[in-house]
Amino acid sequence: MQFSRRTLIAAPLALATTAAHAQSAPIARTRHGRVRGAVASEVLSFKGVRYGASTRRFQAPERPQAWRGVRDALAFGPACPQRGLDGEAQSEDCLFLNVWTPALSGSRPVALYIHGGAYNTGSGSSPVTDGARLAAYGDVVVVTLNHRLNAFGYAYLAGHGFPDSGNAGQLDLILALEWVRDNIANFGGDPACVTVFGQSGGGAKIATLMAMPAAAGLFHRAFTMSGQQVTASGPGNAARRTDAYLAALGLGAETARNIAALSADRLVEALTPTDPVLGFGSLYFGPVLDQRHLTRHPFYPDAAPQSLGIPMMIGNTHDETRGFVGSDRGVFAMTWDEVPARLAGAMRVDILPSYVVSEYRRLYPHYTPSDVYFAASTAARSWRGALIELEERAKAGAPAYAYQLDWRASAEGGIFGAPHTLDIPLVFGTLEASEWIGARTREAEAMSRTLMDAFIRFARTGDPGWAPYTLPARSTMIFDTTSRVENDPRRAERELFARVPYVQPGT
Repeated sequence: MQFSRRTLIAAPLALATTAAHAQSAPIARTRHGRVRGAVASEVLSFKGVRYGASTRRFQAPERPQAWRGVRDALAFGPACPQRGLDGEAQSEDCLFLNVWTPALSGSRPVALYIHGGAYNTGSGSSPVTDGARLAAYGDVVVVTLNHRLNAFGYAYLAGHGFPDSGNAGQLDLILALEWVRDNIANFGGDPACVTVFGQSGGGAKIATLMAMPAAAGLFHRAFTMSGQQVTASGPGNAARRTDAYLAALGLGAETARNIAALSADRLVEALTPTDPVLGFGSLYFGPVLDQRHLTRHPFYPDAAPQSLGIPMMIGNTHDETRGFVGSDRGVFAMTWDEVPARLAGAMRVDILPSYVVSEYRRLYPHYTPSDVYFAASTAARSWRGALIELEERAKAGAPAYAYQLDWRASAEGGIFGAPHTLDIPLVFGTLEASEWIGARTREAEAMSRTLMDAFIRFARTGDPGWAPYTLPARSTMIFDTTSRVENDPRRAERELFARVPYVQPGT
């Protein structure tokens, strides 16, 4: 299926480009004060715009204080303190967002991106999520942001005097959406046409927002890429993790409130204990069913009723877990004898690994041992959550559109297939910044335009251009060199894992 950009874009890009270049050092007004941006390529950019006051640790966010004069918005704001983020400033004062817009006048669709990194890492300042190309190509306003993560955003300390702590990071996102509602018209955006989109943890955060009463009415479309949140963390499990975290900090129940006085560096250092619920990996922090801000699971026992009227696009990449290989190239040379043991932990569901291997060998006799490992771990872990969300939306008669990215990335001769995170640079048009693509080849440009066209159409109309996901048809767009719609793709794999209960990773 091919999309025509001319049928999707109401205002010619040339006009938007002219408008952008006509304004040097553009100044926009917010409810808190004026900000000065810059001309970036074909659009105007405003970076590091404050949407919240400096955070009070483990407490709900607050709106910023008003300021006089004009503040520069020329550099990204700091990210939340975390492990493994090199080259970016970090601070608990991290409630900043970034805006790319073709012009300050007009009323364009707004696309607000929520970054991935589970709930533990990441920022809205990555080169791969630079909004300039998407804003210019689609004549849309693009917003990215930073918010509180890991223990700063999701440590469940309600029993120690911090009732908002388990969902503080989600409350930051709601505050950012309120900022968009109140201010985006001054940046050329339409506050009545806001699409939230996010990859991996960003998609999970969006699914959670769809069940949070305070987020109702703040966005009008939702697009999740390889990120699902069927269930949130229960308060019991969240409390067990908090106890382990406090112990790592040398604190107990009687001294827990002292956590508010520790340095941010110390809080980051203590994130490493083995998760007491999962039994592997470091501490998981994520949204909590606290009956205060989150009163039900996002997609259990059904899709959250408050968001059934919001069109939703849900997708995954065909080879998600190939993106988790890291430096271990030995996984591509594993033997058949090695596959069951490696699958046992990677699938995240309780099913006999040897049986799964035998079924995949029957279904795909040409697969190598590593092919079976990646396919089964992807289907059982990432893809399964997406299917549950799609099926619950279909059962409720709510608009949902499924896609699967099959297009093979060129890195290292294509050994990664279509890995986790591949759809980010394709949707943003930031091909050079991608570790999987790295250059503006003809093939990558074509695939990027196809995904961008579908997303832009969805942001404008709530319909990406193919049939919604219904039962039993399960219509799914397959994005590839030649894109097409398939009904119930990988049906045998879906039915194989439907035999066992799904457990949301981390919860």
